[in-house]
Amino acid sequence: MDEQQSTSQHPHGCFFCDIAGPQIEAFLDHVWPENTRDHFRNARIEMLKGMRSMLDARIEHLAKQDRKGTKVAVE
Repeated sequence: MDEQQSTSQHPHGCFFCDIAGPQIEAFLDHVWPENTRDHFRNARIEMLKGMRSMLDARIEHLAKQDRKGTKVAVE
């Protein structure tokens, strides 16, 4: 499929983001009670916070590592 066909069928690019995602979200809004949706939303937020915490720890670890190389005195 070339780029013109892709943009004509899905003007914003992604089928899921444009078509399926909003439909599924609307369906779940009718099926699940509001407090259930809140729990799942909070779970997504906590998952992202956990990922951020892992990345922060890895960045800190890499920043503290001794750098390899030799110091040379310059006259």
